[in-house]
Order: sequence, then structure tokens, then C-alpha cells
Amino acid sequence: MVRFLFKATVIVVLAAAAFLAYGVLLPAGPTQEKLVQLKPGSSAHRIASDLQGAGVIRSQYAFLLWHYLHGRRPLKAGEYAFSHRANMREVYERVARGDIFFHTLVVPEGYNIFDIANAIEEAGLGKHEDFLKIARTDTALIRDLDPQAPGLEGYLFPDTYHFTRTQSLHDMAAAMVRRFRQEAREAGLRQNIHEIVTMASIVEKETGAAEERPEVASVFYNRLNKHMVLATDPSVIYAALLNHRYNGVIHQSDLHFDSPYNTYRSAGLPPGPISNPGRASLQAALRPADTDYLYFVSDNQGHHRFARTDAEHAVNVQAYRRAVAQAANR
Repeated sequence: MVRFLFKATVIVVLAAAAFLAYGVLLPAGPTQEKLVQLKPGSSAHRIASDLQGAGVIRSQYAFLLWHYLHGRRPLKAGEYAFSHRANMREVYERVARGDIFFHTLVVPEGYNIFDIANAIEEAGLGKHEDFLKIARTDTALIRDLDPQAPGLEGYLFPDTYHFTRTQSLHDMAAAMVRRFRQEAREAGLRQNIHEIVTMASIVEKETGAAEERPEVASVFYNRLNKHMVLATDPSVIYAALLNHRYNGVIHQSDLHFDSPYNTYRSAGLPPGPISNPGRASLQAALRPADTDYLYFVSDNQGHHRFARTDAEHAVNVQAYRRAVAQAANR
């Protein structure tokens, strides 16, 4: 009887060892990247089941046995990327470490809240409309900086961000605002923040050439000082976006559209920023060039020609039209 029990025990131990070896040591999982979401609050049983269901491990029971034999370490929820076959011990270590997957979100200079909302949805981090709601209403994030801000436009600093799907859209907006605060401190932006960020957002949309942004800023400041309308096309586009009427082209009706963001009709700065400016545009709005320019027009080569008078501007406009025609005939 004792011999029988001994043999039975040996068989059970060997079977358990074989089972554990099968579940722990033999590689499993995909050969191409597979994303697996382990939900917050999930038990070890649920995590093991989800990993097996995703084909990342061979046996949830071997996973749990390993878990209990190794001190029941905390397992961290989140989204994990599995891109190659691995044994269960490797998978377990990753989940115990919290080696979660980060989605890259690129916010270029000059993106507005609509652009950022699109980028967030394309990155799989949330819905377009949900982010727009945050960007339009979560002004508590910047109330100390700009009490009159109509939304977060202008304060979502352009950068490359890395977010997880467990982060909320509020968390993402807050991260962008933190980057803005950092840049604002380094630029010395402490007063008239609403006006300067609004001006910077216009400068950002008017030119991609960082070196001429102080001159562009000077044009708009000079117009303000002379009580001229700013007459900037990007503000017209923004007015159309806010009213769901922009289709990629500015129409004559857009120039006459009654909106405080339409700077062809409304004097002064618009009610708030029209894009999210980068460092160079913030610095240009804070420290514009000392000029008496009142006009500028593209040279069709990535820069602009500046003018002090209507006559000078007319000459520059004709040069631009010739450059466009020549480019079309090549």
C-alpha cells in the first residue's frame, strides 16, 4: 500500500511537473504584433483567462500556479503588445513589471483641437467628439493662466506624446497643458497670456518659416495699433470649422461670415487662439520684430515678402501671381 501511494505520488508530481513545464517553458503567442487589454481591477484569474483567450499563453492554470508559487506578485492592468512567441514566464514577468504598450501621438505645431481630436482617434486612444468636448469645456486646466479662455485651444502644446489606453482624454489634455506651462516659463511668458497666445496661434498658421515669425507678428501688432482689421485667412478657416462649414477651401461667403473669429469683419484679435503654437511662434508673439510693415504675401517658395504700403504690397502680390503661373507651366 505504501509503495502504491509512493508510486501514485511520484506520478502526480511528474504529471504536475510536465504540466508546469508545458505551460511555462514552451513558447506560445503570435508571430505578429497583437494588442491585449487587461482591464483595471482584473483578478489574477481574469488576467490568466484573458491571456489564454488571446493565445499569448498555453494554459491559464499553469499561469496561476506559477503566480502562486512566486509570491502572488501584483499583476498590472493595461494594454500589452505581444509581437513574438514567448514562454509563459516571460509573459508573467512583463505583466508583473507593468511593461505596458504606449501609443505614440504626434501633435505638430499649428494643429488645432480638431486636428488633435483626429490624431487621437487615429491612434486608437479615444473618440474624436469626446476629445473635442474636453478641449472645449475643461478650462479648469488653464483658468489660472487665462481666465477668459473659451477652451483649451492654444494651450495643448505641440510635441510627441506617449499615452496608454488606460489614460483618460482629460489626462492627455492635461499632459499637453503641462508641456505648454513648461514652454511658457522658459519663454518668459507671464503677462497678457491670452493676447500673446492668441497672436502666436495666428503667426503659427501664417508661416512655416520660424525665422520670419517675428516679422509676421510685427505686421499684426502694427495693424492692431493702427486699428486695422487683421484680415488673416487662418482665422476665417477657424470660424468655418467652428460652424461646421469648412470644406478645405475659403469661399467668398466665408470672408463675410458673421463670426468674432472672422478677422476680415471683426476688429482686433479673435476671442481666443485658433491653433496650438510652438516655441518659435510664442517667442515671436512675445518679442516681435521692430518694423513698420503692414502687409505680407507668399513668395511661393515657403517664405513671404513684406510691405509698408499698399503700393509695395501690390507689387509683391503681382510677383506672387507670376511665380504661381510659372510653377503651373513647368
